[in-house]
Amino acid sequence: MSDTFKTIARFQYSTEAQIIKGRLEAEGIQVFLSDNITIDTDPLVSNAIGGVKLKVLSTQAIEAQHILDSIKKYAIDDEGNTINCPNCKSEKIELFSTIKDFKSFFAFIFGFLFGTLPLHAKHNYKCEDCKTEFDLK
Repeated sequence: MSDTFKTIARFQYSTEAQIIKGRLEAEGIQVFLSDNITIDTDPLVSNAIGGVKLKVLSTQAIEAQHILDSIKKYAIDDEGNTINCPNCKSEKIELFSTIKDFKSFFAFIFGFLFGTLPLHAKHNYKCEDCKTEFDLK
C-alpha cells in the first residue's frame, strides 16, 4: 500500500477545506490538509502559496474525487433549493460580497485601517453564465 498523498482540491481559506475534509473522512477517506495553519495565521498569503491543499491517499484519490464532484458548488436558498438566474435561468449562481455604496466603502476603509471585521457588507448573487448580479430580496 502506498502512503503517498495526492492533492485533489485547493481552497482559498481553511474553513471550506475543513468542511470538505469532514465529509471525506465521514466516507472513510484519509485526508490531510497542508498550508492551512499558514493561511489561518495570515490569510493574505493564500494566493501566493496556492491556497490550502486538500490531499488524500493516492489509492483513494478517485473515490475522493467522485465525492467531491457530488457536492454542489453553487448557491442554494434557505430551504435547500437551487437558485436560478432571473435573466437566463442558469443554476450556476455564486454568492459574493460587494462594495458599491458609500456605507460599504466606509466600513471597508475603517476595517482596513483598524484591523477590525467589516461592519457592513452587501451580499449579492452573480450568474456565472450571463454575469447578471441580483439579490433574492
